[in-house]
Amino acid sequence: MATRRIREFLIGNKIPYSSINHSCAYTAQEVAESSHISGRYMAKVVLVWLDGELTIVVVPATKVVDLAKLRRETGARDARLADEDDFRDRFSDCQVGTVPPFGNLFGLETVVDRQLTDGEQFAFNAGTHRDILVVQYADYSRLVKPRIVDIAAEPGSIPPIARSAPPASRSGRAGSRPRREDVLPATESAVQAECGSPMTHHSGAD
Repeated sequence: MATRRIREFLIGNKIPYSSINHSCAYTAQEVAESSHISGRYMAKVVLVWLDGELTIVVVPATKVVDLAKLRRETGARDARLADEDDFRDRFSDCQVGTVPPFGNLFGLETVVDRQLTDGEQFAFNAGTHRDILVVQYADYSRLVKPRIVDIAAEPGSIPPIARSAPPASRSGRAGSRPRREDVLPATESAVQAECGSPMTHHSGAD
């Protein structure tokens, strides 16, 4: 599992960390609440195609990704949410929806919202629906060297045009409707199967 891989990476680089085991959760905000971590310090990973390159985009658990801002901040011509099928094989050692914010471990660029750099703590899913690792943000930044941008927005504040995918995907097929951006890229049935129990959803998330 990716959890062990990340632990070994942190230990190999002499980075102190703490580990939290929590009840199975679906959204990044639920993970933060279940583990008693402020949503401001809990990382939510969204997989995005930036000009055809798969990119790990990270925002606070309480926010969503504004694709229009992402295009402006990165200078990309195209930014759209990746479908689960686009990255399933690349993260085969992660449970669905628990990709860690370590693009460098997967050969991908990592883009982090500036709000996450304000705090000392940085918490993230570590490849399972029950495990969180917490490090100092300064240590995380030194290891991953992410691009820092202003891309987060309040849930429900993004105009539909900023959240929609283009009509065709990279393969030329009609683009599918993007998933809710405030939810980790996972399907409910898959998460239930991995967690072994039904999930509780919070109302008013979007």
